Amino acid sequence: MSGTPARTADAATAAEVVCLGESMVTFLPSQPGRLADVPSFGRGIGGAESNVACALAAAGHRAAWVSRVGADGFGDHLVEAIAGYGVDTSGVRRDPSRPTGIYFRTATDRATDVHEVAYYRAGSAASAMSPDNIPYATLPATRVLHLSGITAALSADCLALLHDLTAPRPGRPLISFDVNHRPGLWRDADASPEVLLDLARRSDLVFVGEDEAEEAWGVTGAAAIRAALPEPATLVVKRGAEGATVFSGTADTQGTADTPDAGDITTVPALRVDVVAPVGAGDAFAAGFLSATLRDLPVRDRVRHGHLMAAAVLTVPGDLTAPPARAHADSLAALDDEAWGRLRLGPGWTGDDQEVRTT
Repeated sequence: MSGTPARTADAATAAEVVCLGESMVTFLPSQPGRLADVPSFGRGIGGAESNVACALAAAGHRAAWVSRVGADGFGDHLVEAIAGYGVDTSGVRRDPSRPTGIYFRTATDRATDVHEVAYYRAGSAASAMSPDNIPYATLPATRVLHLSGITAALSADCLALLHDLTAPRPGRPLISFDVNHRPGLWRDADASPEVLLDLARRSDLVFVGEDEAEEAWGVTGAAAIRAALPEPATLVVKRGAEGATVFSGTADTQGTADTPDAGDITTVPALRVDVVAPVGAGDAFAAGFLSATLRDLPVRDRVRHGHLMAAAVLTVPGDLTAPPARAHADSLAALDDEAWGRLRLGPGWTGDDQEVRTT
């Protein structure tokens, strides 16, 4: 399948992207420090797939979120908050016997040793998702179906659902898969690398960080990751402060990722950002890349829109924020390489009346 999602006859009314996965009520700390020391928390929403849906809807796309939540107040809050971003939540089902998941986290970057997350999601409504209660045929018509490895970790039924959704079938939408390796979620941590690799190989567009690929599969560097994942038509390797490398076109399984057999290779440097809170950037990057993909923009601009959407989130306290206006983002994505490299984005940069700094 090509790197650009096909348009269907009813594209004018169908969701452009359907995002499927668990969302939870998030309790955000009022100040830095250990969970044991934080005196109070503010309520928010959190979920990789719903974050992507909210960001896409805020950017002007028709996005839908499909999941299960409890028949409780937290479920009410999730559905109302996500719908408030303009996301279609008609595919969300209520479970009268299972609760909505919640979690607490510290304010620090999840990649650091001091970051803490306390999940209360075991037995949640979303963990009961399966091919029986969310069959493929009931999903809204869409150009892109966005999934993540987090869902695969929730339960055997959720893993079976992802296998069903990623199975080859006529008219299948472009399958976007964010590896999102979260070792702490897996009951059988030894199984996660093989499961995630299999799901990525069944997908058309894959997002994976260099760090998580090394942790999960023991491969180092973008070239080695492409060698391990030759099947996806588009492979996006996120390289932190170094930027992102995109492999476009299915690689020859007999080749290696440092040869033309890996397909076209595009590397785009990251932006310099004055970070307020280092959370939510990965989901925002995926949303920006998907938004530009839906608009059939060149690969370089797809990555730049991913960086810009991530910068919008990094410069606010929470996981979600309004993205820059499309014209604003387009003008920045169109800069020449020298001007792009001189950008420095800080709090408030997305506003129409804000000047973007250069150095």
